[in-house]
Amino acid sequence: MALPSPAPGCTAVVTGASSGIGAQIARELAGRGHGVTLVARSADKLEALAEELRATGVRAEVLAADLSDAADRAGLLPRVEALGLVPDILVNNAGLSTLGPVHAADVTGELNMIEVDVVAVAELCTRFLPGMVARGRGAVLNVASTAAFQPLPGQAGYGACKAFVLSYTRSLAGELAGTGVAATALCPGPVDTGFGEAAGFSKEDAESALPSIMWESTENVARCGVDALAKGHPVAIPGAANRVAAMVAHLTPKRLLVPILAKQHPGLKSGR
Repeated sequence: MALPSPAPGCTAVVTGASSGIGAQIARELAGRGHGVTLVARSADKLEALAEELRATGVRAEVLAADLSDAADRAGLLPRVEALGLVPDILVNNAGLSTLGPVHAADVTGELNMIEVDVVAVAELCTRFLPGMVARGRGAVLNVASTAAFQPLPGQAGYGACKAFVLSYTRSLAGELAGTGVAATALCPGPVDTGFGEAAGFSKEDAESALPSIMWESTENVARCGVDALAKGHPVAIPGAANRVAAMVAHLTPKRLLVPILAKQHPGLKSGR
């Protein structure tokens, strides 16, 4: 099994755990007996989830942190260790997106997205993996997106960030072979979590742009990711429709694909 067995004193660190996919991955891991350390900006939301999970008999800790902040990123591992816990699972789920053409974007917002979606993933992996490898035990689940398989005009920065996460995780999986540590990239398609609304989509726009057959529940996404990690699969795409769509997007010549995507994307419909 690539996923470490639950053990006293060990914990699964889950970022972006206050809602959506992150919260559900925490529930999935707790349901398999793992203690969890919940990380996000909102301590109140994390504590509510922690109380829910503690009621099932697992240890759940709360560490409020803003992963766009370098000091918070650097301090996360020491804070976990200060609780007397060994992080044998790391879930890099925290993420955000901007919406619209780059030439109309807010610079601060774009750079903040890169800090959370790219820098935090690379930094936390770089900080947590040495201990896992030294112990010969560990697993990393990095949440990417089906957007990683294609250009994404209208969300150019987000698509590029997720392409980084996918490529980075595939490379990690190769580097970690034989160490007792596994790495998986979870690449969900559309999920009703409020993520799109936070980026600026209306739910109606998202649903009209993406067929209903592609939408997956947070429960299915979390189960798919943790199952793939347990089996040592480097990439997991929840849902047959999303797997087909990702393959088609990857194989279609980009000179043909990009104009179609640009025409369909809700973030570009108001004009350029």
